[in-house]
Amino acid sequence: MVFIASAWPASAATRRVVLLFGERSELPALAALQADLVRTLTSNSADRIEIYNETMDLSRFGWNNHQLFLRDFLQAKYADKKIDVVISILSPALEFLLNYGSVIFPGTPIVFCGIDKTELGNRLLPSQVRGVLLKRVFAPTVEIALHLHPGTEHAVVVAGSSDFDTKLLELAKIDFGFYQERFNFQYLTTLPLQDLLTELSHLPPRSLVFYTTVFRDGAGETLIPREVVERISAAANAPTYGFFEQYVGRGIIGGNVNSLAAHGVEAAKLALKVLAGTEVSTPQVAEVSTSKLVFDWRQLQRWGISESKLPSGSEIWFRGSSAWDQYKPQILATTAAILLQAVLIGWLLHERQYRHRAERTARETFAELTHMNRMATAGELSAAIAHEVRQPITGMVTMANAALRWLSRENPDIDRARDAMSKVVAAGHQASDVITNVYGLFGKDTQKKTPTDLNTLIQSVLTVVSIDLRKHSIESQLTLSEQLPPVVGNEVQLQQVILNLVMNAIESMDSAEPRVLSIKSEITGHNGVRVSIADTGSGISLANLNRVFEPMFTTKTRGMGMGLSICKSIIESHNGQIWVTAGAPRGSIFQFELPTGDTTH
Repeated sequence: MVFIASAWPASAATRRVVLLFGERSELPALAALQADLVRTLTSNSADRIEIYNETMDLSRFGWNNHQLFLRDFLQAKYADKKIDVVISILSPALEFLLNYGSVIFPGTPIVFCGIDKTELGNRLLPSQVRGVLLKRVFAPTVEIALHLHPGTEHAVVVAGSSDFDTKLLELAKIDFGFYQERFNFQYLTTLPLQDLLTELSHLPPRSLVFYTTVFRDGAGETLIPREVVERISAAANAPTYGFFEQYVGRGIIGGNVNSLAAHGVEAAKLALKVLAGTEVSTPQVAEVSTSKLVFDWRQLQRWGISESKLPSGSEIWFRGSSAWDQYKPQILATTAAILLQAVLIGWLLHERQYRHRAERTARETFAELTHMNRMATAGELSAAIAHEVRQPITGMVTMANAALRWLSRENPDIDRARDAMSKVVAAGHQASDVITNVYGLFGKDTQKKTPTDLNTLIQSVLTVVSIDLRKHSIESQLTLSEQLPPVVGNEVQLQQVILNLVMNAIESMDSAEPRVLSIKSEITGHNGVRVSIADTGSGISLANLNRVFEPMFTTKTRGMGMGLSICKSIIESHNGQIWVTAGAPRGSIFQFELPTGDTTH
């Protein structure tokens, strides 16, 4: 049921109207009829209107048993409702109401529509029943088709096998009878749809296709007529004509088409007279012509039909006219604006260059900021770095002095001096390795991205901070995946991320017991690698958990709060993500994930 009420004050009287459809109301033709019928009712009534929709859907559910069920159902449904008028749409709905209307809606006036005079026949109608008859016309469209295609020799009529399809075709045959001597008629009504399409694709020259309705094909399959006509028009090798407005735009050329929407307006006007009690001055049954001359411009172009050949007063839909014809004022306005647009484009190009310069400056500033962050970290590690360098240098001095002593003897001890100098060389290499690691961490960033092994970066960072780990009695636990694939990234920046996270972990464990730094690398399930750095420190409060990556946010007594923000920017510039969670039972777990790199290119 669909409820529709016109916008009237609460004090207005309420009139209830039931629309009973013989078919589904969402079918395009019935939907158009319903829309105009409801619009006319609600906009022209002096009272408030409530509308209820009921559909019989007979093409899919048959007639005999279904109507008995509907009778009982509707009788129970509307037992407590006072209905002012019932509008039946299509012949099955009227027949149903003539049989059971007095049981379901006792004493209620009935207005019918969607029926032609052949369907109504000579039956006598009760006094409370009034209606508007469809004046279905087929001959005018055939006449137009013959005028547009004067050499036609064959007419192929396509129709379905449902009761409605059959009745409509019998009505159409009456009009077709006037043209039997002019060309041959062939009726395709018993084929399955696919066979029908094949048949239509091989029609002889000088043929025309006339489409009525196909609610059911020859195989008994229920179909939607508007979808069928699209497939027929696409498959047929001859022009296709139809007789109903709802098919214009679906593949037919057009013609003098029947408009159910206009028919709905006439039905609503009669219903309004019934509601107002003024219908006695009108005929009980009136036949109203609601046909239109409508054509699809696209189909005219497809079949090479000149508009000059169309009947006077024709409407042409979906016209693809030239831009000048359609948009002359807009084109003139656009032409006048071209100079202004040129100026705007020049300004935009200037802004684009300015934005590029700003982006380049931002990148350079970010590089400087990350370098400053590395230098700040270097300052924090200066004691450990100095110790790492001092040890091999001290050894070198000691071994060199010993070698000098052994060489200055009266009988120089060449072997011992050689051994001492070998140790000097080894200590020199050790000092060089320390300096190389420090330079790798704290040198200038070249912005270059290459295939990078994260496990190697983790080991190099731990080498630099090893003194701090021993100084703070921190146990390090490494779980590094041996099959870890490389990532395409900037080695200096990724080292900086790992170093920042490790330094934060060390600082958080100043007053913790036990002190454990856990670093893990692993392959994720979606072409990525993940690094986890966990500590057993004081942790991060829940209130700050989502803020730690914000610029300038810090909980330290000293520091600018840029370290984690820089880490986030670096990881995101590598198409990755970084996040933090609370550890169990305490501490924090920082994790970042990066996509793997294809090193084959």
